[in-house]
Amino acid sequence: MILITTQDAFSLGFPIAIIAAILFIFLFFIVLVRRYKRCPSDRILVVYGKVGGGQSAKCIHGGAAFILPVIQDYQFLDLTPISIEVNLVNALSKQNIRVNVPSRFTIGVSTEPGIMQNAAERLLGLGQNEIQELAQEIIFGQLRLVVASMDIEEINSDRDKFLTNISESVESELKKVGLKLINVNITDIVDESGYIEALGKEAAAHAINAARKSVAEKNRDGSIGEANAVQDERTQVAAANAQAVEGENTAKIAVANSDSLRRQREAEAERVAIASEKVQTAKALEESYAAEQVAEVARAERERSSQMADVIVPAEIDKKKVEIDAEARAENIRRIAKGEADAILFKAQAEAQGLFEVLTKQAAGLDQIVKAAGNNSKDAVLLLIADKLPELVKTQAEAIKNIKIDKVTVWENGGGKDGKSSTANFLSGMYQSVPPLQEMFNMAGMQLPEYLKGKDLEDKSDPDKKDVDNSKDKK
Repeated sequence: MILITTQDAFSLGFPIAIIAAILFIFLFFIVLVRRYKRCPSDRILVVYGKVGGGQSAKCIHGGAAFILPVIQDYQFLDLTPISIEVNLVNALSKQNIRVNVPSRFTIGVSTEPGIMQNAAERLLGLGQNEIQELAQEIIFGQLRLVVASMDIEEINSDRDKFLTNISESVESELKKVGLKLINVNITDIVDESGYIEALGKEAAAHAINAARKSVAEKNRDGSIGEANAVQDERTQVAAANAQAVEGENTAKIAVANSDSLRRQREAEAERVAIASEKVQTAKALEESYAAEQVAEVARAERERSSQMADVIVPAEIDKKKVEIDAEARAENIRRIAKGEADAILFKAQAEAQGLFEVLTKQAAGLDQIVKAAGNNSKDAVLLLIADKLPELVKTQAEAIKNIKIDKVTVWENGGGKDGKSSTANFLSGMYQSVPPLQEMFNMAGMQLPEYLKGKDLEDKSDPDKKDVDNSKDKK
């Protein structure tokens, strides 16, 4: 038998009391923790019971609250959007035309403070299907009111206004039960009488006609623009080609002018050394070719005018093109004619310069011969004749060299004058038929030098005979 004293009982009861107190505190802490509720972002925490402030419930979104035991409790309202299909059929419009308005509405519990309080009072404890049915009834009624307040034309053409009216009307009623309209989508609007379809066909016809008109206008503008672009291109190309040809011709003219200036200066330097009649002849040739050049230019201008008159056509649309082509062809003809005239002038100048060179060289040669003869023109002529004397003598000999003596028959009678036979006289006479050198000079208007005359030479070579002749003259 075990006996437990009071002291032993006291010593055992104290630890048990401590353990019980600790356990109580722990359980109380657990209860407090469990009564502290956090609200997720997709829900609304509704605390109801004795919440104070004369309110039936306190709504918390995005926070936390301590729920007092016994005197308070809580529930959550789901913020998940609810999609409701609303097919309104046979709704009367302002014109008493029945229309069908199939639509889809997206709603959800509002998080605005006042509206959220309405949701806590009217939707707390309802399931999602029950909330959907309640909202659908409200939407049907308000949608009919909006359709009845608008014409068919407004409903069909001004969808923004129609949706705005629906949103304002439906949302104001949904707020009363704590809901919020998120989105409205009207799929299509039809009527039993076909009025909307007729309006659509009319609008489509107008749109098609306007589109066709716009296409035609754009095609017309495109054609006009293309024609203008082609005209501008051809005009600018022709102008550029004409300018390029003009530049080339200007360069050629500058070169020709430079060559002409050089030749003129050379001719001017050489003109002093030649006779005046040659200068006048060259000038006459130059003026003649210049006149021919002017005539060629005039002819080219006449041909250009004729070409322009022939190629111009009555068509007003191609007038600019034909004028440009005619001007280009006339310009080419004028340049060709001018080039031919320049070529004729240059050829004439070259011929005159060549003739001038020959005469200049001859004059220079004669000048050298005169200087060699001591600036005596007669002695210079004699030098020229002496240079040609072998040819003259050869020409005299050629006159009788082809006579065949064996073919000549001479009747000799044995007698002759001055002791000469008939044969000798015949040969002497035949040789004398050749013009003597003295007679040739006389016919030319010149005098043979004394040393070429046989008489003087004979007199100088025989002084005794000269003395005899002088004595005879004295007698």
